[in-house]
Amino acid sequence: MKSPVHRCRDVEHGRGLGGAGGGTTCLQTEQRIPISKDVITSTSASAMWFIRDACGIVCAIITWLLVFYAEFVVLFVMLLPSKNLTYSIINGTLFNTLAFLALASHLRAMCTDPGAVPKGNATKEYIESLQLKPGQVVYKCPKCSSIKPDRAHHCSVCKRCIRKMDHHCPWVNNCVGENNQKYFVLFTMYIALISLHALVMVVFHFLNCFEDDWTKCSTFSPPATVILLILLCFEGLLFLIFTSVMFGTQVHSICTDETGIEQLKKEERRWAKKTKWMNMRAVFGHPFSLLWFSPFSTPDHGKAETYQYVV
Repeated sequence: MKSPVHRCRDVEHGRGLGGAGGGTTCLQTEQRIPISKDVITSTSASAMWFIRDACGIVCAIITWLLVFYAEFVVLFVMLLPSKNLTYSIINGTLFNTLAFLALASHLRAMCTDPGAVPKGNATKEYIESLQLKPGQVVYKCPKCSSIKPDRAHHCSVCKRCIRKMDHHCPWVNNCVGENNQKYFVLFTMYIALISLHALVMVVFHFLNCFEDDWTKCSTFSPPATVILLILLCFEGLLFLIFTSVMFGTQVHSICTDETGIEQLKKEERRWAKKTKWMNMRAVFGHPFSLLWFSPFSTPDHGKAETYQYVV
């Protein structure tokens, strides 16, 4: 919780507190102010969203390059030289489909506004237009000068307050927040699946090569084939563990309706408790369908949803 001094510095009070001593009076009973989501949605929410962060851009490029490397090894080292056409077609189709969905999810997670609050909207005129009653308060972010709704946190990389911010992920060069959490979850899931699939194919390929002649097992030389497969095995194992853990933590965060930052700061729950199924539907859209697994489907987070400006 913020200290009283910090709260006074970051809070804009309603009428009745602007008189003598109003600058230090913070002892009135605070009341939550429900305001439509449309009021605190960035005007650029429908436009292209991209964070110009050097580290994030490099990490995003590395992510795509690693997927392309896995594609190269799977296709040109393992599947195309295979004598079993059915095996190659089935595994090639499955792997490429999962890889395509993983990259599409990554692109959506990176280029979707995570839930940024309009920057600089905490003006005197705008606050007066809210017609606050005595005792009602709104929080103003001192860093981006925006009215800070409940459960929003300021991201130093995005330089914006993000609604239901979970964390800033350099691998997608974006914050994971209310609007793009679905795509981040799908990204981690599909990367984990293609990593597992690649590892299984590497094992089968090694077994076949040991039983057969290595020179007939691949179009590359035996040493090159071994090096490429070992690198893919290392990459697959590393990302399988990493993305599986991230996927599990994200699903747990969604089910408990508590973001990573809220868990880290051990913030007191001041929002209505819902069932796990309702929380899942709130992120992936409802009703349940195959669209939950599509990065091209935009979930309906509830346009009539309201946010509280007091924590």
